[in-house]
Amino acid sequence: MTAYAVAHLTDVDLNDEIVQYLHRIDATLEPFGGQFLIHGARAQVLEGSWPGHAILVSFPDLAAARAWYDSPAYQEILPLRLRNSTGSVILVEGVTLPHVAPDILAG
Repeated sequence: MTAYAVAHLTDVDLNDEIVQYLHRIDATLEPFGGQFLIHGARAQVLEGSWPGHAILVSFPDLAAARAWYDSPAYQEILPLRLRNSTGSVILVEGVTLPHVAPDILAG
C-alpha cells in the first residue's frame, strides 16, 4: 500500500544549509522509491490558516518510507533542515483503492 511522508514546514530560512539539503535529498529518496508529489507549492487556504510550505513524498509502502527516513544518507542531511526550519513531519499509509469514506467504519 502506498505510503507518504507529509511535512508542513514553517519559518524556513532559505540559507546555504537548506540549499545543500535540497541538492542532496533526491539521492536519499531514490533507493526507496520516494518521489515528490507536492513540494512547496502555494496553497489556496479555504479554512483556517496555513503558514509555510506543504511537502508530500510518495513511497511504495510504509516500510520503504521508514527505511528512507532512518537511512544513514537521510540522517546525514536531516540536521541541515532541522536547524533551519520549524514544522511537523509524519509518515502515513494511503488507502486501498477504490476507497469511499464509510470504509473507515469497517476497520
